[in-house]
Amino acid sequence: MAACALPASAAAPTKRQLQQIEAQLRQHVTTLSSDEYGGREPGTPGETLTLRYLARQWFDIGLESGTNDPGNAWFAPVELVERVPQGSRAQFMHGKRRVMVPEGGSFVVTSGLRSLIENAPLVYVGKSTGGDGARTELAGRVAVILDSEAPPPESAKLSPGGAAARPVDRAGRLLESGAAAVLTVLDGDRSLEDVMARRRRAGYALSGEKLGGDLEVFLSADAASQLLAASGAPTLASLRTAGAVPGFSAKPLGITGSFEATNRETRIKTHNLIGKLEGRRPGSGAVVLMAHWDHFGKCAQPPAEKQICPGAVDNASGLSVITEVARQLSSGKPLERDVYFVATTGEELGLLGAMAFAENPPFPLGSIVAAFNVDSTGLVPAGLPVSVIGQGMTELDAGIAKVLKAMKRKLAPGDSANAFARRQDSWALMQHDVPAVMVSTSYSDPARLQAFMDTIYHRPYDEAARVIYGGMVDDVLIQTELVRFFADMKLWPGAGAAAGAK
Repeated sequence: MAACALPASAAAPTKRQLQQIEAQLRQHVTTLSSDEYGGREPGTPGETLTLRYLARQWFDIGLESGTNDPGNAWFAPVELVERVPQGSRAQFMHGKRRVMVPEGGSFVVTSGLRSLIENAPLVYVGKSTGGDGARTELAGRVAVILDSEAPPPESAKLSPGGAAARPVDRAGRLLESGAAAVLTVLDGDRSLEDVMARRRRAGYALSGEKLGGDLEVFLSADAASQLLAASGAPTLASLRTAGAVPGFSAKPLGITGSFEATNRETRIKTHNLIGKLEGRRPGSGAVVLMAHWDHFGKCAQPPAEKQICPGAVDNASGLSVITEVARQLSSGKPLERDVYFVATTGEELGLLGAMAFAENPPFPLGSIVAAFNVDSTGLVPAGLPVSVIGQGMTELDAGIAKVLKAMKRKLAPGDSANAFARRQDSWALMQHDVPAVMVSTSYSDPARLQAFMDTIYHRPYDEAARVIYGGMVDDVLIQTELVRFFADMKLWPGAGAAAGAK
């Protein structure tokens, strides 16, 4: 199908242009979410098919390699480390006497390959989360906490309005404050089976990233009660009462523990795909448009009829949008700034491909004047308001508002979409002070979004047949005009340009 170029301004495209864009989007989503691609899992043949398809599309459109590395044209290597819990051992002593706990009543986990501590005193710390002054009392000791005393979630403070809340990581904070390990007694809503099911899943990190040897120990409430009773220590109820007293000080339990945990490690070689549309003014900065290409591969077991997670919405849709934005831009008037198109790996494993891009960029991160991520579009029909995930968190708001106004597009009120800010790739760039957001129509209809999350998200039912293309076409038009605006040195001079865009 012949490519069509949108007008150089934000003027409304013709019906034929919209139909052509939709046809291209449909082709990409159908291909990338087909069974042949196997769910696009990193390090599998599905990765090879995905990246070859995208690279061929981008090359035919007119992009060039954006890795700026002659040895790795187009495909920037990313090595991931997968760690799966393998061994768990817990032993308790009261003086010189070993105290037995029920078999299957404990679980020990580490972030390292192997972690071991021996004969460390157990200290009940009440509701403490560490911090100033805790290092002395925690050094070399095991901090004991009760799950029932978990503090309420704290505000994520994503924006001036405050959007989402997240649980307080007490164990992480206590470990950072010097505890040799943290032992959580599961006397609340969580069971040991719940924790084991979650923590036995594979964990992922970038190769070379420092993976600590922190130890976390979990005890069932029954096992903890037996341990305390056999050691002459206070009961769980007594500990709760004591810990609720203001000014409570850490209380030694007269018990020592020896704990060991091991992981099995596998290394996965994968890639980011980076293309570039060169601007007319080298050295004037860059705009980045990104979308993650990875998904989960097989996500169900026999006898399930559907076993592959095709990831049509998440995120064949985003890949399709940035590909069609590349087509519009390459067919139009040359832009002043360079535009980089990045298809990232490992987003589903923790934004790892975006982190790799930020930590080993093909050009200085400081030259990025704006970055836009596209993730999980294709949920709504055409004509809906536009949400900015990351609103209030960068200097881009004024420029985005100006573009939307010129396009006669409404900005969705409020900042509820910021609840997704930490769950997508632009967050990884923001941690490196890159002005990065996600702009989409799909996040402006909470009911549709919630229905997707509840029934289709990360399941075998995220299929091409369920994708709604009207909103995707809108997103292509919006992303195209955003890139044109931020790639124009007069309209957006760069850092600190927010005031000039108002």
